[in-house]
Order: sequence, then structure tokens, then C-alpha cells
Amino acid sequence: MYLTKEEKQELFKKHGNSATNTGSAEGQIALFTQRISHLSGHLKTNRKDYNTERSLVRLVGKRRNLLDYLMKKDILRYRAIVKELGLRK
Repeated sequence: MYLTKEEKQELFKKHGNSATNTGSAEGQIALFTQRISHLSGHLKTNRKDYNTERSLVRLVGKRRNLLDYLMKKDILRYRAIVKELGLRK
């Protein structure tokens, strides 16, 4: 696995409210961003891995849906997470 349990807890502690709050939108977006960057690096070396490419596209869509939800609910939290993770849009 590319992320250990402790790394995930740190990720949720930094972007979510606490290490145990794994359901927060910010925590999920941060986790998806980490997974997207990992899969992107994998695809740079394995160009014909179409299953991973499909998984990457689905993951980007899930992150986009969460970002849209967060933008509708609380625009300040949306702007904070986009700035913190360095996402475009």
C-alpha cells in the first residue's frame, strides 16, 4: 500500500478536523488528491495500464463532485481546501 495507517491519520488530522474524522469533505478531498498524484506517477511509467487510467478518471470525478458539494455548502471551506492543496479551478 502506498499510504500507511499513520500517514492517513496525519492527512486527516491536517485537512479534516481530527484524525478520526475520516468522513469530512476536506479529508476526503485530500485523500483523493494524494491517490490521484500516486496514480499519475504510476501512469507516467506505465503508459498502457488502461485499468489504472480508468480508475484515475473515476477518482478525479469523485473529487470534483466533492468539491462541487463543498462549494455549494460553504464557499470559504472550498476556497481554503483548494488553496491548501494547490488545485486548479
